[in-house]
Amino acid sequence: MPYSQFNIENVQAELGIQVQDRPSLFADVAPVAYSDLLAQLLEKYTPLAIAIGTEKSRSEFIIAPILFELKQQLFNQISLFSGKEFNVEPLRGLTGFCDFLISQSPEQLFIKSPVITLVEAKNDSISSGLGQCIAEMVAAQIFNERHQNETSTIYGVVTTGSNWKFMRLRGNVVEADLTEYYLSDVGKLLGILRHCVE
Repeated sequence: MPYSQFNIENVQAELGIQVQDRPSLFADVAPVAYSDLLAQLLEKYTPLAIAIGTEKSRSEFIIAPILFELKQQLFNQISLFSGKEFNVEPLRGLTGFCDFLISQSPEQLFIKSPVITLVEAKNDSISSGLGQCIAEMVAAQIFNERHQNETSTIYGVVTTGSNWKFMRLRGNVVEADLTEYYLSDVGKLLGILRHCVE
């Protein structure tokens, strides 16, 4: 079963993950300033992405520019992977392609030290992407353990481009922030993403 086949029920039953709701998990994270270029790109292309209405358009015109901005702000000390195959544990179904992975390593040729998994929500429904994202978070955790990385916390994001939901995995417990964040507050989104990487 690839990542995309997981839902919130079977990640608990098949992967042994406990999911806990946490109100305002990232509420205290401060927003950060961002470049005029990002502001211009989002102003110009967000209406187009929404009008087209596909995952691909939102990925290319909204999500990718925000992640590029994150990479720039962190002086290219992270790596971004889009549509990368990430087969970690086939017997448990932890295989397939990830929409986006963010690694704490600047190495861009191969995945090393994944810390954030980001899933584009299907049919503009955040809840439809939660199981897939959690499965990818578990895979990232296993990957780091196998490679003796000391990253003990893995973060996950499910987004429609317009709405963003953040989660945190520690051990076998996923804490899901009950608060959704919005594209209208790009500084807050970038602040949370930076917090997750740093």
